[in-house]
Amino acid sequence: MIKKRQKSLDIIPRAWLLGLGLVGILCWGTGTWAKPSPSQILHLQVPILGTSVNTHHLPIGLVSNIVIDLYERRDQGGLRIQFHTEPGQFSLLARQAIHDAITRALHAANLPVDSWTVQLKFPYVGLTVYGESLSAMVALSVVAMVKGDGLLEGRILTGTITDQGQIGAVGGLQLKILAAYQQHFQRVFVPSAYDERDGDWQTPFLMHVSPVSTVQEAYQGLTGRQLISTH
Repeated sequence: MIKKRQKSLDIIPRAWLLGLGLVGILCWGTGTWAKPSPSQILHLQVPILGTSVNTHHLPIGLVSNIVIDLYERRDQGGLRIQFHTEPGQFSLLARQAIHDAITRALHAANLPVDSWTVQLKFPYVGLTVYGESLSAMVALSVVAMVKGDGLLEGRILTGTITDQGQIGAVGGLQLKILAAYQQHFQRVFVPSAYDERDGDWQTPFLMHVSPVSTVQEAYQGLTGRQLISTH
């Protein structure tokens, strides 16, 4: 979900977020930020699905992007997840959901990440991500970056990652599916766990909507690769 300066389902003014715009990076966890050489940084722009309202105050779906930078440090101080607070921001709820999803996805992939730093940016001035449904897409993109796997073009996921390694239910599926269709995505992965508040939803013509229940299923759908390498 995304919030901006205007009143909406998913939009709040930047000033409401406890003045976080005064800080360049918000660190989640221990350790300080040391800028690595640009050649050491892995960079990826990841599409996410969300909801907002239009100028008539009607709910709509949105496709936006999260920028992920990933690099390996020389120490073994543990995984560090850091959030830029400009040009756009992450709400407290979004930061917690993303942090949890990344740590759970990396654990499910059995990846040693004690030396990795993940930095996330929402590249839209004056907007704030406010919700959890982006967290699985962001987390599995981080896993793909660590593993060296690419994301398949035209595919996108909405959902959370539970502490059992399941893809958790989210709302607004019909709006998000329509937004993905309008942006020419061919396949949308949605949680098998259904949010009953959504009611019935329809699949647009020539689009595939694929329910997934586990991190493994979602990762294979997004990358065409196995979550845990067999070699």
